[in-house]
Amino acid sequence: MSTQSEIRTIEVVPYNLNWVKKYLDEAEKVKKIMADELVKIHHIGSTAIPGISAKPVIDILVEVKNIRDVDNYNEEMKEIGYIPKGEYGIEGRKFFLKGEINRTHHVHVFEMGNSEIKRHLNFRDYMISHPEEAKSYSELKKELAIKFIHDIDGYCNGKDGFIKEIDKKAEEWAKTRL
Repeated sequence: MSTQSEIRTIEVVPYNLNWVKKYLDEAEKVKKIMADELVKIHHIGSTAIPGISAKPVIDILVEVKNIRDVDNYNEEMKEIGYIPKGEYGIEGRKFFLKGEINRTHHVHVFEMGNSEIKRHLNFRDYMISHPEEAKSYSELKKELAIKFIHDIDGYCNGKDGFIKEIDKKAEEWAKTRL
């Protein structure tokens, strides 16, 4: 039987200016490890959207030349505290998490050209450029964190419809920026 301390708690907190520094610090470590494969590295997810509440977990997206070679970095990623999780439910991704219960970072690795890269970046950039929708997302996440405090699946499912709607808007919006 698990104890309370072993259960992951969903916590959404106000935006923290420190998140950018945490991203930059961790991105440097990941860049050193994956230097030979690295194309680009990005801060994604809610901690990359100024002013909105988020789970205090820094999401890092890494674009690489060849996704098949990423497993070669598993041991070095473990040395800096990451747990390699393979695709972890998304085909064509390599996923690493830092901290099982008290997570601090997620690293999502995709091969350059993967459509997930553009989707994540469009979402982030759209939300930054549309603060009212970002505020709505922030409010939704706070409500869901209360409702699903120990249920990450419920929390994620509760966001799913909103995210899909924003993904569509963000894709159209991105076309106008070319």
